[in-house]
Amino acid sequence: MRRAATDPAAVATAAAAEAGMAPGGARLSGLPPVLGRATRLVVLGSFPGLASLRAQQYYGHPRNQFWPILGAIWGVDLVALPYPARLAELRRRGLGLWDVYRSCRREGSLDQAIEEPEFNDLASLRRRAPGLVAIAHNGGESARARRHTAALGLPVHRLPSTSPANASWSFERKLAAWRGVFEGAGLAQGPFAESRGCSRSVDRPQPCHALSSAA
Repeated sequence: MRRAATDPAAVATAAAAEAGMAPGGARLSGLPPVLGRATRLVVLGSFPGLASLRAQQYYGHPRNQFWPILGAIWGVDLVALPYPARLAELRRRGLGLWDVYRSCRREGSLDQAIEEPEFNDLASLRRRAPGLVAIAHNGGESARARRHTAALGLPVHRLPSTSPANASWSFERKLAAWRGVFEGAGLAQGPFAESRGCSRSVDRPQPCHALSSAA
């Protein structure tokens, strides 16, 4: 069952999402971070699509491949789990979620339609997640924030977008790219499993010792 949004900004955003746009030029507000002391890898999206805003859930579009990809990496049917149980599994395995934009104006769900974005406090990532060893941007719009995330001194990866709009990448190709980054951060086998291989960033490979030794 979907928990009703109680934050005024979230309520307004969900109402705007039901209408398919921000009525009257109102700003859309994003979702709170899923982060903690045990977070080792954080995946940063751009800004939630309309389906996610309506549900107040990360990657809420039924055709978004985020949850199926994670399920394939971990061998867990995350899609079959209720949303709170999915988040519990992410926390248990050391994965965090957030978006690079805190708010924006946008009609529809496409990143190309984002206007007047305001960034989240990405500089606070290491304080919010002191165990963080790597950052992954989910798609090109999110990767626009690399100048902010690179300043944190951790390996930063650009991953292929899991959005259904990214139809040029097959599921298998996306899965291979995502699995490589998860292996490098020690999140591919189980809770806090350490990888003996190498991470395979889509655009900048990083040795695993660089991931594990980053403070």
